[in-house]
Amino acid sequence: MSVLVTPKDAVVAVRRKIDQKWAEAVCAGLGVGDRVVFSVPLRPGVSTGKAVERLGHAAWHEWHMQWREFAGRLPTGVELVRKAVTIRGVAGDFPATLIADLDGAVSLMAGTRTGAEPLAVDIDRARALASALRSAGAILTPATLRAVCRLPAVDMEVLVSAVTWLRRHPDAGTWTLRQLPVPGMHTKWLDTHGALLRDVAGRDVRGEVRPRLTVMHLTYVDPDHTASGRRRHDAWTTGDVHDIAYRPRVVLVVENRDSRLWFPPVKDTIVVEGGGKAAASLLANVPWIRAADHVVYWGDIDADGYAILDRFRATLAEPTPDGAPPRPVTSILMDATDLHHYSEHGVNHDKAGRPIKPSPANLPHLTEAESIAYNTIATAGSTPFRRIEQEAIPLTHAANRLLQILESQEPAIEQFD
Repeated sequence: MSVLVTPKDAVVAVRRKIDQKWAEAVCAGLGVGDRVVFSVPLRPGVSTGKAVERLGHAAWHEWHMQWREFAGRLPTGVELVRKAVTIRGVAGDFPATLIADLDGAVSLMAGTRTGAEPLAVDIDRARALASALRSAGAILTPATLRAVCRLPAVDMEVLVSAVTWLRRHPDAGTWTLRQLPVPGMHTKWLDTHGALLRDVAGRDVRGEVRPRLTVMHLTYVDPDHTASGRRRHDAWTTGDVHDIAYRPRVVLVVENRDSRLWFPPVKDTIVVEGGGKAAASLLANVPWIRAADHVVYWGDIDADGYAILDRFRATLAEPTPDGAPPRPVTSILMDATDLHHYSEHGVNHDKAGRPIKPSPANLPHLTEAESIAYNTIATAGSTPFRRIEQEAIPLTHAANRLLQILESQEPAIEQFD
């Protein structure tokens, strides 16, 4: 296809190419990778007099005049490459390709009014960040530079500080992830930026640190135990010598502390406070949870509650490193029927009064009934409400659901009103 690219179109094309390859160009300027040249063909398919005739001599002349005028204003670092074309028996050199290095391309953008959008990145800032990373001993690649340039300034400073600290501390095994004494780093910074730090530092400090022990708060609700006068509320820590009071046949994981503390009596059951989104990683390797006949989850009817259930179920579906078998996870009070039954407690705003947002997350480990409820409250479209909090549902209703789980083995158990 024969095309004549005007100066305006060429500058727009250069802008697109900068957005695509700026990181490679900045890295190349620091000796990482090959030199990057931004090149725009100005007359693709037009290399002969016959091609010019097909386009029309008037159009060719106008295009040539535009480039003759524009060529006199090209900044340093931008070159107009010409190639010969013979037209009506007369040979002449005509613009063929616009070539620019990064500085020239940026200057070209700044010095022309073409209607092109501003660059997606501040090149001077990108260079400063790249130099700071190299000075800190980081691994610099175009991919990591792009990721770093998306960080707010405060997180960029923490990243450089973390790389510097890791270079000075080859062994991080004496700290937990929350204890790392990196200047400026808050305790949860690595939850969000750990993967990027791994890429730029060349080591994953998350796998080096001392593991954080699982600490769970739990309540014994077996009626025989509570009648004995022994303690009802307890805590269990991974690796400690303390053991639980009895081995439960049912473990119920809840999210709200009040739901745990005041749960009604249910035989052979322990109620565990889950810890939100950390529930899966905290609870999945607890031996007596894995050994229970029934592992049950009860959370809020909202996007977070279903995400926790989905992750918890997926994690327990895998065996533990020490060989404990997979365990299924049942939910209570979280299906489509429950959504409608307790709809009078539905809300659309969080505790700060902000509207609760929809969730696009795909949760493949939900049952059909759970998925219907999740899709109803998480949809991007209109919905009556987006959350039913666990505390709004009577605890006796939850206890009855657990009793139903046990009915096949204990048919004579009394039901709550």
